[in-house]
Amino acid sequence: MAIPEQFAEAVRDASAEKRCLRIRGGGTKDFYGVALEGEVLDTRAYRGIVDYDPSELVLTARAGTPLDEIDRTLAEGGQMLAFEPPHLGHDSTIGGVIAAGLSGPRRVAAGSARDFVLGVRVIDAQGRDLSFGGRVMKNVAGFDLSRLVTGSFGTLALVTEVSLKVLPKPETECTLAFEFDEAIAIDRINRWAAQPLPISASCHADGRLCVRLSGARAAVDAARERLGGEAVTPDGAFWTSVRDQTHTFFSSNAALWRLSIRSTTMPLDLGPQLIEWHGALRWVAQDVEPERVHAAAQAAGGHATLFRGGERGQGIQRLAPPVLELHKRVKRALDPDSVFGPHRIHPEF
Repeated sequence: MAIPEQFAEAVRDASAEKRCLRIRGGGTKDFYGVALEGEVLDTRAYRGIVDYDPSELVLTARAGTPLDEIDRTLAEGGQMLAFEPPHLGHDSTIGGVIAAGLSGPRRVAAGSARDFVLGVRVIDAQGRDLSFGGRVMKNVAGFDLSRLVTGSFGTLALVTEVSLKVLPKPETECTLAFEFDEAIAIDRINRWAAQPLPISASCHADGRLCVRLSGARAAVDAARERLGGEAVTPDGAFWTSVRDQTHTFFSSNAALWRLSIRSTTMPLDLGPQLIEWHGALRWVAQDVEPERVHAAAQAAGGHATLFRGGERGQGIQRLAPPVLELHKRVKRALDPDSVFGPHRIHPEF
């Protein structure tokens, strides 16, 4: 029996017996969410790149394919996953990347993981093998499943295959560093972002703002001369440390909060922070009262999530009643018996 058929049978059996399944690849994001419930359904056996032609800028891979393998293959073609997904461990799989929907430093310039998903193949809660977008259009549920499952942490369907748009690597890149405090850094990077400069990432931590320039050599050289600053070498290692959370900022044993807010928001009084995405993403490494963090994020036009550490689930993103009801309706439509990951991303579904 083929692996997708085994997956489908496992889902049908779980549904019939009212059991829950927890979809898991490399397990590198098991720290995230409210609760880990259900019997593990491991996707790693279903691996391999199905189709990749650099001239088409599309890659299709099975869910259990290691992210490292995807990166190596694209690098050989001079290309990359433009949303720069974090490698939160060597066992990261492309299915887990899409299920988590996390994006790295380049997200501010290129877009999010969801923006690059062309299509998915899934096993739904009834054990049906379905395809959406990409090479086959079959939207039987009336939803854009390719986008819905991205970031759903395996709570809506089992992703078995994904097709992604990829982009060429920039001709050249360099990183500049500036000694700025938080307030000046936030103001400066937002001013620069409004100008025609090839800025592909920014990061502020420990009184230092780092800005990455990417693109044609002439454009990067001109921007470098205009902005000044000190060159960071090797700059690739720095951005990898930010992307994969191996930067010293993330070594704290304190709770790690993730705040998505207005980019122009002035410094938050919440303890040590690392600021990405031109100010729109704030990481807070501090054991802070959840109410205080959520209130600060809401006042800044956004939301906060307890990314890891602390009391599991206490700080998960809080949804307004209408939004929560919408989430619950989507869950009921796609997984009425809660076969997939109950309470993984919210205590109410």
